Amino acid sequence: MDTRTFKTSLYQELAQVTKALSNPSRLEILDLLAQGTFPVEYIAEQTNLPIANTSQHLQVLKKSGLVKTEKRGKYKYYQLAGESVLDTWCALRKLGFEQNSQIKSLLEDFRNHRDSLDMIDSDELSDRIKNEDVFVIDVRPEEEYNLGHIINAVSCPQKTLNDRLDELPEGREIVAYCRGPLCLRADEAVHILRREGFQAKRLKNGYMDWLAAKKPVSQQ
Repeated sequence: MDTRTFKTSLYQELAQVTKALSNPSRLEILDLLAQGTFPVEYIAEQTNLPIANTSQHLQVLKKSGLVKTEKRGKYKYYQLAGESVLDTWCALRKLGFEQNSQIKSLLEDFRNHRDSLDMIDSDELSDRIKNEDVFVIDVRPEEEYNLGHIINAVSCPQKTLNDRLDELPEGREIVAYCRGPLCLRADEAVHILRREGFQAKRLKNGYMDWLAAKKPVSQQ
């Protein structure tokens, strides 16, 4: 094999990986799998896709080496293939925010409409948790909370928040977080809390970024 043919083969193989990343549903699946290991049924439910379509997307991601599976009894669970995949997803997301102004514009328009622009970064939240002057709620589904969450955070899924307002402390600022900046559960939670008279902000990023920054977590 001559050098030109060899280089072409290498780029073709690399293109298979980038091709797997070129579908919005597969990107959402990667964002979900960054939270933990899940069966196809849960992935389909969370991404609002039919199970058959979800399975097809997962097979593409698996064939490209981005996800792997493990058997738990009769069931197959999917997870990211390694830390390099998480790093790649974070880098791709960062590139999109920096180079595609439409992404930033869409998020800002949504947050202006939902009154959820006030955000707090991980370093400030970490300090405030140490000082015990903030109440942190994890508004992801409980299944994800149980796999790991920010230390001292209370599970309060966004879908149940309206029914649990009486469990929240009055006169104390509440910080809501979810999967990350592309997940809007925390924005919805902040909107609900402010409407009900609470002081509330959302964590700028999410649990995945908190974990990657080696901030304190609780894992079961």
